[in-house]
Order: sequence, then C-alpha cells, then structure tokens
Amino acid sequence: MTHRKKLRIVGGVAGGASCAARARRLSEDADIILFERGSHISFANCGLPYHIGKVIPRERSLFVASPELFKRQLNVDVRTQNNVRYIDRKNKQIDVENLKTGEVYRESYDALVLSPGAAPIKPDFKGIDLPGIFTLRTIPDMRKIIDWIKTRTVKKAAVIGGGFIGLEMTENLKIQGIDVCLIEMLPQVMPFLDPEITAFIHDHLKSKDISLFLGSPVTGFRQKNKGMIEVMIESGKTVTADVVILAIGVRPEVELAKTAGLAIGSLGGILVDDQMRTSDENIFAVGDAVEVKNFVTAVQGLIPLAGPANRQGRTAADVVFGNNRGVQPRFRGVQATTVCGVLGLTIAATGTSEKALARLDGNEDLKPYEKIYLTPNHHAGYYPGAKPMTIKLIFSKKTGQILGAQAVGTEGVEKRIDVIAKSIQHNGTVFDLEESELCYAPQYGAAKDPVNLAGMIASNLMRGHTSIVHWEDLSGSDAFLLDVRGPFEFKRGHVKNAVNIPLADLRKRMSELPRDREIWTYCYEGKRSYFALRVLEQYGFKVENISGGYLIYLAVKQFKDIDQKIVDR
Repeated sequence: MTHRKKLRIVGGVAGGASCAARARRLSEDADIILFERGSHISFANCGLPYHIGKVIPRERSLFVASPELFKRQLNVDVRTQNNVRYIDRKNKQIDVENLKTGEVYRESYDALVLSPGAAPIKPDFKGIDLPGIFTLRTIPDMRKIIDWIKTRTVKKAAVIGGGFIGLEMTENLKIQGIDVCLIEMLPQVMPFLDPEITAFIHDHLKSKDISLFLGSPVTGFRQKNKGMIEVMIESGKTVTADVVILAIGVRPEVELAKTAGLAIGSLGGILVDDQMRTSDENIFAVGDAVEVKNFVTAVQGLIPLAGPANRQGRTAADVVFGNNRGVQPRFRGVQATTVCGVLGLTIAATGTSEKALARLDGNEDLKPYEKIYLTPNHHAGYYPGAKPMTIKLIFSKKTGQILGAQAVGTEGVEKRIDVIAKSIQHNGTVFDLEESELCYAPQYGAAKDPVNLAGMIASNLMRGHTSIVHWEDLSGSDAFLLDVRGPFEFKRGHVKNAVNIPLADLRKRMSELPRDREIWTYCYEGKRSYFALRVLEQYGFKVENISGGYLIYLAVKQFKDIDQKIVDR
C-alpha cells in the first residue's frame, strides 16, 4: 500500500485549523490529526469581549467550526483536551496526554505543525490570584467573566492594559452600565501607535466617562470589604473595583518547541523561515507563537493577529502538500494592519510607526522619512452626516515610498487604511495614492477621497510645492508664527506669540510680515495655512507650513512640553 503522509497539528484555533482545512483540500489521502489541549477549536478569539458585552448574544456564534464538522466535512481527526507534551524529533514522534482519561500515547508524523498560540501575561503581583481578577483568551475565560458579572452586583471595573483587549473590554463593560477605570503603565493606550494619534483616543474615552490612569504601573492587589478589589498603583494611588480584567498582553507559548530544541528568537518566539519551517525541516510553526519579519522594515516581530495566523497555516499546508507548479509558497511577512473600535471611535493602522522608525538600527533606505497629517471628512461635506477623521501618513523623503499610516475617526477609517495597506504591499508611493481611483458618490466618499488627499499633500512636498515643519520643531525656533484662522477661532485658543492674520486678509496685510525671519503658518487642520504658504512664497517670503495645524498641536502637547512659553488655551 502507498504510505499515507501523516500530518500532525498542535493547536486548533486560527493557524492550526486553517492548516488542517487547507491540507485536506490539497490531499484527500493524507492522515491528518489535530490536537487541542482546550475544549474548543476554531473559535473567534476576537469576538469574546463582544459576547461579554451581549453585542454577540449567542455564544455558539463564536464557534467557526466544531470537531464534528471537521470530521464530517474534511475527514480530519480532531482531538480536543489532548495535550502534546513532548516531541521526539529523532524518531518523528510526539507524546500526547488525553486530559480526560490521563492516558499518554504516541503518534508518529511525517510533518508536524505547531500552532500553540500565546498566553495572557500574568505578572507575579501580590494578590494576582484574588477572586474577581481575570484574563481573557479562551471560551472558559469568557464564561468565568460573564458568570462573575451575573452573580454579583458589578458596578465598577478596572481594566489593566490599554491595548486591543483592554479597549474592547472597556467598551463592552461600559455598554452594560458598568463604570470603567482603564489603567495603563505607559503614557498612552495602544502602545504601537504614535503618541499624538492616541491623544484623540484619550479625549474620546474621557468624553465617554472612562476614568484614565496613564503612566500608572500596577504594583499589586488587595482584597477589600464585600468582595471588592483594590488595585495598587506605583504612584501610591489606588482604584477599587468589583471586577478586574488583566489585558497586559500575551507571551508566545514556546515550551514544547524549546524542549524539543527548536530555535527560539530573541523576542521569545519560534524562529521560522518564509515557508513557516522551523530549525527542523520536518516541523513547521504558525500563529502567535512565531517571530515574523516586518514587511516594511524587515525587523523580526511578534504579531498576534488572526489574519497572519490563518495565512501562515495555509502556507505551511501548501509547503507540505502543495503541487505548486514551480511557484513556491512563501509567507511574505506582516505589516501589522490593525483596527480597533471603542465606544464609537475607530482606530486603524498599517505599516510602521514613526517611533518604530526612530528605533530602527540600519536600513538607511527608510531614512530620512517624513510625515504629514490631514483631517478630511469621510464622505462629501455637502452630504448630511459627514464625519472628520485624522490621518497620519509616513513616507520616504527620498522616493515617496509609503512606510505607514494611522487614522482615528468615527466613520470610514478602516476603509482608507485598507487602501493604504494594499499600496504598501505593492511598495506603493505617495504618487500612487494621489492617483488612486476609488469609489465616489457623495454618501460614500468624495471626488478627492481622503486617500487621494493624503497622496496629494505628500506629493506636493516631494515636488517642492510646499515645505513643512512639525510642532516638535518649535522649541528653540525664532520663527514668526502666523495663525491664518478667523478672529473667533483665534480667540478660542492659539499658540502664544502667534500673530493672527486671516487668510482672506493676507494679501492686503503683507506689510505686517517680516522678510528677515522664517514664517511658520498654521490654521486648524493645515489646509488654509498651506494656501497661505503658496501665496507668501510667491511674494518672496520664506515660509513653512506646520503640518496638521492647531488640532495636532493640541494632540502633541499631551505628550511633549513643546515650549512652555507658547502654551495658550
């Protein structure tokens, strides 16, 4: 008889389940067994907070597939509550413990795929195991939180950590009428974003009555009366809550790989090549446990996202079984395209951030870079319901290649980041954004879509039609600050020492401007000040436009004391 190729998969959520399904589609003859130490496979991790918040009312909606479905439709043997304890690489065998019976047995493999995922970080804090303190990663975790909320009169919650899970849990607790205190050890939520973009998130959370403790490391927990928990903060402050959600982050599950002698990277993830192969040619690894290359910067990173995990599982199956007609399957890396919603605000990003570029050692092709800000409406302004969004675009000064983008707003944000993400994937430039042909009707977009506008602003810079500076550059500068907004706007708030000449009056008041100093123009968002720059440059003035205008000034000022002498609200 012909030998049936044996594929064994460890872990049955995104990467592992995707690998099993793809493998069966490629080989009807393969012997495929998927081992999952938990009770469920192929469930929607990202949906867990939304079932807690009753946005997804039925728990069964979270299950993409069951072991029975895998057997019935794919003829894949799925063994839940079976924990793979050891890999015998020499004999190509694994030791498996049936957690229901205690039986330990062996299975052989021709190819082994590891998809163990990542575990929530649970620091060794005093009181960390008190009742009422939870992490959220699995269905049982979710059920425990729901049960706690149901069986106790939960009025106040503390969420520790301001990343994806932290913000999503903040939303889903708040919509149930629970007061939420969000505690983050860093000065900002969403640590992968640049600080000035997160300023808009902070303002939004405060407007929704979320108590924010930023730059506030937690040091421990204490039991209080009536089952309350006191969260102790490094500053000496405390927060009392009925329930605490730990959303500090996740750590790759690599013990099985490490015990087997597989190579582990400096960030603690399993090292793989672009075919998801580990340091053992017969063993592959996918998902949250692996280190992957950033598509933009070529730097290794840990990216616990479902999209890349699914694609990695597919790649591994293609390598093991694929008749690829000479086209070798490769995982190209990640650019960390992400989106998160919190209480009506959408936050999205793709590519690299400015602070990641600042940390970058080498790769001079990405330096120097430039950034621009814009605040367009999500569809035509004359059509009812237009909502503003703020976009930050980062690109190469040399070539205009797009390096990254971040955006916040209530409507249309993810659509624009998706377009920019696709441009990055194809090594696109700001000139490509300028020329992008996108859907337009007044209720969906504008003749100059926000994507086009971002490209036009950046292209103007590349072609020398404008020159920009940033608020961080202001300290130490003796530039003449020109505010070209209307008088009423100026009175509501402006930068100290700025002179107000509205754009409409500029041509007749040029005598008031110095010719022996650089003039820095600003308005609220940056558009009118760009118009002012174009006028003044043609009259011989040396002019720079402050990108993003007063709106970005207020955002930057949350994190940087730009210049104590210029603060005026």
